[in-house]
Amino acid sequence: MKKWKLFILILVAFLLIFIFVTAFPTMTIDSKQPASQKAEININQEEAVKHLSEAITYKTISYQDREKFDYKEFDRFIDFLQHSYPSVHKELDVERINDYALMFRWEGKDQSKKPVGLTSHYDVVPVLQGTEENWEQAPFSGTVIDEKIWGRGTLDDKVGVIGILQALDYLLEEGFKPERDMYFMFGFDEEVGGDLGASAMAETLKERGIQFEFVLDEGGAIVENMVPGVKSPVGVVGISEKGSATAALSIEGSGGHSSQPKSRTNIGRIAGAIAKLEETQFQEDLKGPGEDLFEYVAPEMDFGMKYIFSNKWIFEPIIEKVLLQQPASAALIRTTIAPTIFQAGEQYNALPEQASAVINLRLMPGDSLEDVKNFIEKTIDDEEIKVEVKGSEATKVSSVEGEPFQTVQQAARNVYDEAVIAPYLMFAGSDAKHYDSVSDNTYRFLPVQITSEDLNRMHGTNEHISAENYINAIKFYVEIIKVSNQ
Repeated sequence: MKKWKLFILILVAFLLIFIFVTAFPTMTIDSKQPASQKAEININQEEAVKHLSEAITYKTISYQDREKFDYKEFDRFIDFLQHSYPSVHKELDVERINDYALMFRWEGKDQSKKPVGLTSHYDVVPVLQGTEENWEQAPFSGTVIDEKIWGRGTLDDKVGVIGILQALDYLLEEGFKPERDMYFMFGFDEEVGGDLGASAMAETLKERGIQFEFVLDEGGAIVENMVPGVKSPVGVVGISEKGSATAALSIEGSGGHSSQPKSRTNIGRIAGAIAKLEETQFQEDLKGPGEDLFEYVAPEMDFGMKYIFSNKWIFEPIIEKVLLQQPASAALIRTTIAPTIFQAGEQYNALPEQASAVINLRLMPGDSLEDVKNFIEKTIDDEEIKVEVKGSEATKVSSVEGEPFQTVQQAARNVYDEAVIAPYLMFAGSDAKHYDSVSDNTYRFLPVQITSEDLNRMHGTNEHISAENYINAIKFYVEIIKVSNQ
């Protein structure tokens, strides 16, 4: 046999082996989605919508300057809850922490089981001054029109507070009794860190020796057109949230007249440092919660995408390159760098004696503040520039194996039977991080189906929610309480 024929035969053999080795996992990959177990849940929509509508009218606004809090509005909101949900306040133990954080305990039959906690917050961000007229409906009107409820908090996060209370009201009327203790914690300062709300409630629970099986907070949602190759909406459950750090870069040196500049000025050196960081970036790596996301959605993809993600061991470099093309997916696989403040100079013809820049970084699980500082110093390679890094590292990564995560999955599938429910890494912050110390697992999921436009409205103009979405959120909370107690 001629050598070229032998070479072709060997090449064909290797090609067939490659096809078999890569096609096999593609064809045999199993879905990680539990079968939907839809139950008949008849929510009184008129009453539920009325309650959320009124809840929006209370201006429970969080400000960075806590002196600006209007606590009369917070008192009015709490009075509204007591008036609207008398059965909940009668049947459950209610406690106020730091006057405005609300903690409800529903005693279960079996005290040997670890409790489960659901948490949300009722404070909201301010409406940016000058944008009020851009709202189709007044931001604190709670207007209901065309089956939509309008106003600040309809998505973030009075929908969670009122949704949970409506679910409790429904279950109490149904005569439901939990097997385990259930806790419901409502913070009042989440938008400014949660130090007096969720953090204080978590510390109180820690002092009492309470350890949750899991705590569920707001976070990911059910998003349409989220993952390429997946036609169904994808419900993402945060199993960790990225850390948030601030890096301050500064340099001091002689100034002088702009007519005789040095070859490297203070501004130029800081600008050069920023340019180097943006050009270099942190190393990408599809691991942890990001990897978990694609393991859960891969079985639901069309064949081409399924083939690639089922063989990550071969295609990972290609996958990572594709993910880096979009900011949202790039943030899933690396610590991000975002220069936000640059300060230098006051006079057009005078070289500034000082220059500084501030960079916001969102840290991947496993990246420490020390790692970040070392990376910055090594990358900019300028001993004259002082680097200070402060902030928080990523939260712990909760498990996707076992009952806790499956409980969240099952409850979501029972309401949204077409959705693919998967873990992911949350980029923003939430109160969930405060409960890490008192819970085996902390998950982040807002049980509503939204679009990219809805995401922009959460802290922006024209925040609203459809009545259908809101009712489904209530049904989810009913389901997760029931599934948790099976």
